[in-house]
Amino acid sequence: MQAYRMNWNYPTSVRVGAGRIAELADACKQLGMQAPLLVTDPGLAALPMIDSALKQCRDAGLNADVFSSIKGNPTGQNVMDGVVVYRVGHHDGVIAFGGGSALDAAKAIALMAGQDRPLWDFEDIGDNHLRVNVAGMAPVVAVPTTAGTGSEVGRASVITDDEAHIKRIIFHARMLPALVILDPELTVGLPPRITAATGMDALSHNLEAYCSPVFHPMAEGIALEGMRLVKEYLPRATAQGDDLEARLKMLVASSMGATAFQRGLGGMHALAHPLGALYDAHHGTLNAILMPYVLQANRSSIEPQMERLGRYLDLPRHDFTGVLDWVLELRSELDIAHNLAEIGIDDLQVERVGQMAVEDATSGTNPIQFDAGQYSAIFTRALHGQL
Repeated sequence: MQAYRMNWNYPTSVRVGAGRIAELADACKQLGMQAPLLVTDPGLAALPMIDSALKQCRDAGLNADVFSSIKGNPTGQNVMDGVVVYRVGHHDGVIAFGGGSALDAAKAIALMAGQDRPLWDFEDIGDNHLRVNVAGMAPVVAVPTTAGTGSEVGRASVITDDEAHIKRIIFHARMLPALVILDPELTVGLPPRITAATGMDALSHNLEAYCSPVFHPMAEGIALEGMRLVKEYLPRATAQGDDLEARLKMLVASSMGATAFQRGLGGMHALAHPLGALYDAHHGTLNAILMPYVLQANRSSIEPQMERLGRYLDLPRHDFTGVLDWVLELRSELDIAHNLAEIGIDDLQVERVGQMAVEDATSGTNPIQFDAGQYSAIFTRALHGQL
């Protein structure tokens, strides 16, 4: 693993390698923090790695504290509760530590620390980002402990509006964490099922970015290599959790997916967002289940891309069917459910899900502009396993 110890500066400053969590306090100081607030989730807060991170910071003279009142799908109330803790504790920066939910909440807390407008005023619509008081934003060090969302290199947070029962994307370019630590040792304890689901989330980001019609060849190239890393290393990371090389390569694939989706996402996320908001289901699992159904719906517009992908991944068939077969085989190998009903989702809100999907920001870069009825039909097929 020593060969993988390095520093990157794309798309932000990234410290890569096993054991580099030991540099957390130094990273905080580099950003001028004296009193960081470590934001994580309740499950992680009870683990030794959080105690160790806090001790490291305090031993270095930093007045560090922790906030962990965050749901699996973080809500606006979670964010504002964190802002209260940040302000009362006179903190001057945020350590975003954990999976995608913790990172998204932490980035939103850092954004809101110095704002006087409501959180939803900064939803990613039109020029809302111009409302942000940039001087009031807090610096962020991001430490992912799952390889899925890539939120550590993202410029947005997905936060659930409990009152409207919808997920909203909060965006500002400076929400991108200033410094990231990718340490595979922090992901070793992740259970196989979560490793698989978060890894499929990383695949969905790379795959949807690759299929986007937006002209961004750099993002397209990043997405291709991100998918190759998933193909090679996700089964290894799931089957043998202490495989540090596989764990690191999946962290990188996750970061690559979030870098690539500057090109946009698509129907998988357009459906996963409302389903997550309405049923409080795991985001990565939703994307994993929805993946083949959305691919099939987009088939007429993505066959050339699938041919190139099949060649790059060295699949038995270099065409759409070859890619679809690989996705289905990968899901089966990872024990991912084949349909949404298997994870407790019902058909009581089919029309609402379709309407929410077409209104979701990610639908705008799907290869085909589906209407609400078409999204409802894809949801129904995914619900009953009708591929």
